Amino acid sequence: MHSSLWLSALLVVPLLGSLGAMLVRKREGRSYAVAVVAASVEVVLGIVVFFLYNNHIAHAQTFDFASRHVLSAPLGLAYDVALDGISLFLVELTAIVVLLALLGGRDKRREPSFVAWLLVLTSLTMGSFVAHDLLEFFVFFELTLVPCYFIISGWGGKQRDFAALKFFIYTFSASAFLLIGVLYLGFAHQHQSGGALTFAYGVLQSTSMSHATATWLFVAFAIAFAAKAPIWPLHTWSPLTYAEAPTAGSIELSALLAKLGSYGLLRFGVGLFPLALADVRPVVLTLAVIGILYGSLLACTAKDLKRFVAYSSLAQMGFITLGLISGSQIATVGSILLMFNHGIITIGFFLIIGFIEQRRGSYQVADLQGLQGPAPVMAGVFTVVMLASIGLPGLSGFVSEYLILIGTFAVHAWWGVVGAFGVVAAAVYLLWAYQRVFQGKAVGANATMPDVTTKERWVLVPVVVLIVALGVFPHPVLERITPSVHQLIEHVAPSGVSK
Repeated sequence: MHSSLWLSALLVVPLLGSLGAMLVRKREGRSYAVAVVAASVEVVLGIVVFFLYNNHIAHAQTFDFASRHVLSAPLGLAYDVALDGISLFLVELTAIVVLLALLGGRDKRREPSFVAWLLVLTSLTMGSFVAHDLLEFFVFFELTLVPCYFIISGWGGKQRDFAALKFFIYTFSASAFLLIGVLYLGFAHQHQSGGALTFAYGVLQSTSMSHATATWLFVAFAIAFAAKAPIWPLHTWSPLTYAEAPTAGSIELSALLAKLGSYGLLRFGVGLFPLALADVRPVVLTLAVIGILYGSLLACTAKDLKRFVAYSSLAQMGFITLGLISGSQIATVGSILLMFNHGIITIGFFLIIGFIEQRRGSYQVADLQGLQGPAPVMAGVFTVVMLASIGLPGLSGFVSEYLILIGTFAVHAWWGVVGAFGVVAAAVYLLWAYQRVFQGKAVGANATMPDVTTKERWVLVPVVVLIVALGVFPHPVLERITPSVHQLIEHVAPSGVSK
């Protein structure tokens, strides 16, 4: 297969799986089987892309697997995909998420529609990460709202309709600013160049603009990305939505949709508007550290486990934003690594919460106590995931948070110092949650709660393996991320320092 077709295959396979699942919907269990096969093929394709990308790095190519086809020159429409070290591991994460969400978050209610929407969401998320055209990215970015809405409203909890509506309206409204910014930038470049209308990312990077224009465009982009991530204070949709979504939906929202926001902020916010960074950086850094501390405080007060993960994710997104906007190469690499690591960690959290809910019919903290007695394996896996989220050395969270903090401290010391308190806060709220749910004496239904089954253990194995492997040996990931980050930081270097 020609190298440019691999990314197209990553987009097409989930769509074919979705279509296949609907075609065999009348035979019980067949739709689920088709979806699992499609997700497995997606993982295999992701592995192939990972190793092929390694070969391209040897030739010092920044973007690989590039393929551009103009669909309508007058309208500036094009199918343009490419991959670099920044997007590579988000593509890998997307493939991993859909398979584990299907295996660990199966929902047999109207199963054909459920798995079809999950696969459609996977394709659209893949498209967002590999899009090398700004308008194309916006289309993929915005269309992810549709399957998310139907997954939440169709298979969520008691407040699912309100949660789905709030999620859709909140993020859709914020994206209106992104669309205005995209169109303005495209037409501004056409006016300057006198050529055809284009939204190609590499071309738009050369668009000339004043500091004021760059600042307003950055703000327009950042509003959309902050709402999707979410980043404080545009986070208010996330606790209810995470809590009401089904297990697979919560995994997709936290592990993937949040990363669309942070990826967009780096790729398009920082990458296209370096002139704005001197003005906006102090504000965004301040919002990031507020998010870290505020999310940590709310996590301590959360009364159910899904909201607990939502608030802890708000704090983690603060760390990611801190590194992405710092201007430090080290911190930016750490942030991209944390995007991947946080995705894996939240998969682990939501899988375990889903297993608990299946057994106990509740994920309210008040209903749970002493679960490590009847369910030691579940408690053990939760411990590994929890310690990775805290940033324990030897587990994946440590490397990424360490890079973010030392990189930020080198260029913006005070924000780095305040951000470091978030590590301590994470230890507090995570350990306290563990104590309330797993320690103590189990009584009533808690005392007889079954441990994870053999199938569930196999679903959790990849999570634990990745957490440990990336904590002990992160080099294969870092060596692929760093060259692309270096080029991006060099592009924005006049507005900041790269250390």
